[in-house]
Amino acid sequence: MELCNEIVIRGLLERHGFRFSRSMGQNFLIDPSIPAAIAEASGADEGCGVLEIGPGIGPLTAELAKRAGKVVSIELDRALLPVLAETVGDLPNVEIVPGDALRLDLERLIAEKFQGLTPMVCANLPYNITTPVLTKLAGIPSLTALTVLIQKEAAQRFTAPQGSPEIGAFPLQLQYRMETELLFDVEPECFLPQPKVTSTVLRCVRRQQPAVAVRDEALFQKVLKGAFLLRRKTLSNSLASALPQFSKEEIQAAIAECGLPATVRGEALSLAEFAALTEALGNRS
Repeated sequence: MELCNEIVIRGLLERHGFRFSRSMGQNFLIDPSIPAAIAEASGADEGCGVLEIGPGIGPLTAELAKRAGKVVSIELDRALLPVLAETVGDLPNVEIVPGDALRLDLERLIAEKFQGLTPMVCANLPYNITTPVLTKLAGIPSLTALTVLIQKEAAQRFTAPQGSPEIGAFPLQLQYRMETELLFDVEPECFLPQPKVTSTVLRCVRRQQPAVAVRDEALFQKVLKGAFLLRRKTLSNSLASALPQFSKEEIQAAIAECGLPATVRGEALSLAEFAALTEALGNRS
């Protein structure tokens, strides 16, 4: 079955009585070159177990199945389950798991489904869950790489240079754990229905060691998040609201100890500077 042929797709969906859900961010690929290119970019081979989130009708699933040892696809919309049974149900190395990726215990699922395989993620992610699902995936140490098709604006934000105005807490957390790279754009006309924005394939490869060394990982993560709690405020004011265990004077002293100006904002800091600030604060706890 041609899973990227618009006529075939419309007939398939009509036969199953399927209606697109805007709230679920459903946009199916209709350019056959795109699923193949994404699957190839993932680096999946027979030694890999690929976790896919939001398979839709399965064009990327089918391409991944040609390459990976096993593909496990999580689908939230139960109306798509009989569709997927028809399109990829006969593929022996594909398993469809009904459920919400944001609620499932993905770490446990990966351990159960991919024994003896190298786990990775490859997915055409719904726009509306991009940040929360990537936050969850980046925090799973066993996942070696994430190759995802997401909104271009989000992809650019996630790969923004450290110390730039576009950076935020999650991009820094992602870059702390992974090396990020923008691969290629996918135009709106490649989807059914067409989104109003361009999409981009983002690839994240887990670092063997985090980008910077920190002694107190928990505090480091709190400092990263806290630095952007009040984005329009100075770093000291934002951290004072986020870290009640430290007085504002202690925070200001730690900032000065790191050689940073008193009026600095969180987006101006690199990961190395956040690590130094965490160390300075930790010495005051």
